[in-house]
Amino acid sequence: MLAVTRYPLVEADNNRPWLVFLHGLLGDGQDWEALLPHLNHWPCITIDLPDHGNSQNISVDDFEQLSQQLAETLQACNIKRYILIGYSLGGRSAMYHTCFGESDGVVGLVVEGGNPGLSSEAERQARLLHDSRWAEQFRHQPLPEVLAQWYQQPVFANLSDESRQRLIVRRGHNGGNNVARMLESTSLGRQPRLADILNTQLKRRNIPFCYLCGEQDAKFQQIALENHFPLRIVAAAGHNAHSANPEGFAKQLLTFLKEC
Repeated sequence: MLAVTRYPLVEADNNRPWLVFLHGLLGDGQDWEALLPHLNHWPCITIDLPDHGNSQNISVDDFEQLSQQLAETLQACNIKRYILIGYSLGGRSAMYHTCFGESDGVVGLVVEGGNPGLSSEAERQARLLHDSRWAEQFRHQPLPEVLAQWYQQPVFANLSDESRQRLIVRRGHNGGNNVARMLESTSLGRQPRLADILNTQLKRRNIPFCYLCGEQDAKFQQIALENHFPLRIVAAAGHNAHSANPEGFAKQLLTFLKEC
């Protein structure tokens, strides 16, 4: 099973569903630590995705295997009712799991800056090539050098130089081969187009859903609008809203949880 950490330190309401947190590429469960103190009365669990954190000894070939790993982990933890909360890659994984996985226990879905998929085969092929090139860099170049380039991508444009440098240091525990393998296995080019299937599934199963974006993350706000996702904005934040403004993220999340 995947590595997990349970929270909180104070007793939670056991009648509530678990909040299951899935991090993004290069991250691990500790990425949610600044947010979790705001959720003390909810049972929470963070999961280290394959090739990340304390799950670096586990790898997957595709989203189907990733979804199966998630299902097996939740079953092993005896978590039967849960709300999936995923950032970026974690958000894409949460959407896929809700659409195609063993997800009978899902009673809510929160996606932060996760892409539901590309529209055309040409876009998917271009993304596969893009991610393959990054994977080669992660495999063959010193990790600090690759991370310095990685965080210059447009989606991270709102980061200050200081924030960017902190991320480079924080992500330095990753293995280049691990990152490369996961990047290729879960490339957006290999992900099915999920938006229509997801909206249908959520409606059919009456699963509450919200899509969170930082107010400076114009790209993913547009993605939410194009796909008719219920968008909520986190103030003073870019793509990684839960890191930039944990209190603001928690406020939006808790408002949504009242509806679940």
